[in-house]
Amino acid sequence: MKTNFSLLFYMKKQKNYQSGKAPIYLRITVDGKRCEVTTCRCCDPVQWNPTSGRCNGKKEETKSLNVYLDDLQNKVFEAHRQLTEKDDAITAEKLRDQFQGKVAKQRTLIDIFKDHNQKMEALVGREFSKGTAERYRTSLKHTVEFLQWKYKINDIDIRKVNYAFITEYDFYLRSVRKCANNSTVKYLKNFGKIIRICLSNGWLTIDPFARYKNKIKKVERVYLTEQEIETIANKELASERLEQIRDIFLFCCFTGLAYIDVKNLKSCNVVTGVDGDKWISIKRQKTNTPSRIPLLPIASALLNSYRDNPICLNTGMLFPVLSNQKMNSYLKEIADFCGIQKPITFHIARHTFATTVTLLNGIPIESVSKMLGHTNIQTTQHYAKILDIKVGADMALIREKYTTKENASR
Repeated sequence: MKTNFSLLFYMKKQKNYQSGKAPIYLRITVDGKRCEVTTCRCCDPVQWNPTSGRCNGKKEETKSLNVYLDDLQNKVFEAHRQLTEKDDAITAEKLRDQFQGKVAKQRTLIDIFKDHNQKMEALVGREFSKGTAERYRTSLKHTVEFLQWKYKINDIDIRKVNYAFITEYDFYLRSVRKCANNSTVKYLKNFGKIIRICLSNGWLTIDPFARYKNKIKKVERVYLTEQEIETIANKELASERLEQIRDIFLFCCFTGLAYIDVKNLKSCNVVTGVDGDKWISIKRQKTNTPSRIPLLPIASALLNSYRDNPICLNTGMLFPVLSNQKMNSYLKEIADFCGIQKPITFHIARHTFATTVTLLNGIPIESVSKMLGHTNIQTTQHYAKILDIKVGADMALIREKYTTKENASR
């Protein structure tokens, strides 16, 4: 890395100086910025040559002083060479520290990432959800594997993370890991938080993401129609386990609860609402925002049917919810039995509540957003944009109005 670099030995007299020797200082200047350090040597101002930065005279003491200053100068030049060899950013302070042997602790990407994740794990349940901590664990894993794939190393100096590093990481996620666009952007967003920590602490001076541009692509959310809900609800299934999965899925279709929220649902979360009926009252684990949902008759019936379930009685939970992976696996079986071609996962229940159960039945989007526990109504608006059925139904009313007027005028 090319830098404008200069040295100057000069005499620095104290304000109350009257006579005698004065201390000699070394000034290091890099790109117009400078720092000073004492040489721990003194000289008579009469003998000092400010042009050469050395002491005039032929005495042994004078020669010894000049040799000492030459040695200091050589050490600074050697420090400059070492920093250049390491491709390190060179500043006046770093040159001073390097030649004095005060080498700063090397900051490495993986160590910083691990430290961040450990702190996040300690705050799970208070400031972060388990899901968020898991995403950062996965992001760290991808970063470690990328370093091995690209550079054949286990860690890297944080100062070497630049724009080229980011673009190569992006390529790795898309090609080797076969991540879709939105997954790639989200992993790099997680990685970006680590970079921001480094920038805030001064471990990085240039943001490697400054020229990186990538956007989340809008994905059409899958949801079930009213007919598909009825098909699943009325289908005779082969086992009690499949029936339980179906019931929990349908409960979420009519309440909008996410997987983790129905898994943690307890009797204390069922309260009497302002209308005198039963409501679900929770704080969403993902966002820690309150969500209050009136229970529809079918949801109440499903809830009551598990009141005496042995697993629920032992765990204190309202439903015997399996792992998300197993739930999704069983849901695919149920979809096959019902002849539904859509890629059904448990989260589709939440989409179905937002669309088929609420918005398509005229529930205001503000109310839907409140029940879903969204922190921003724009999130709820994504559901409204896909409802061509609702648009068609609304326009049909206007079409009928104008058709009636046209017929009357004839």
